[in-house]
Amino acid sequence: DAREYDAVVATGEQVTAGLLAIVLQSMGIPARSWQGWQIPIETSTAHGSARITGIPGEDIAKHIAGGEVAVVTGFQGVVAETNRVATLGRGGSDTSAVALAVALKADVCDIYTDVDGVYTTDPRIVSKARRLPKVSYEEMLEMASLGAKVLQVRSVELAMVHNVRTFVRSSFTDPDAPE
Repeated sequence: DAREYDAVVATGEQVTAGLLAIVLQSMGIPARSWQGWQIPIETSTAHGSARITGIPGEDIAKHIAGGEVAVVTGFQGVVAETNRVATLGRGGSDTSAVALAVALKADVCDIYTDVDGVYTTDPRIVSKARRLPKVSYEEMLEMASLGAKVLQVRSVELAMVHNVRTFVRSSFTDPDAPE
């Protein structure tokens, strides 16, 4: 049953969001975890590959405006008709991030991953890969549709349609650290 599968696979993000909020709070940073259904990130009924249909983000926007860091589960939302969790499939976290940026009218969206940008090829495999200083929406859309795994196609489409500047950043390096 795809609905039950979604209920299970969505738990990893829920645990991670809660743990990150706890760590931020322990550092004195006001934070709250949000699951997709709490915002809500409304989706289609296609469990395992749902599409985002809307994000009424007024509640989360109030919390952010009040100085709270919102730690949001990616990859999931809720089917409004059934009130069931639905996952977005591969790259759903990227898509969630860009969709939230659009809903919250953000100027930029940072996507944290295991590489620090978009490269000419996979830098984990090819040592001579070069980081591209800038990539247009159209170029990134083509790369994603041809199999580049940096950003998911739907996230690039959303960013392009809504003109949200999107940056790929590394989770493993500090951009402010001295070289």
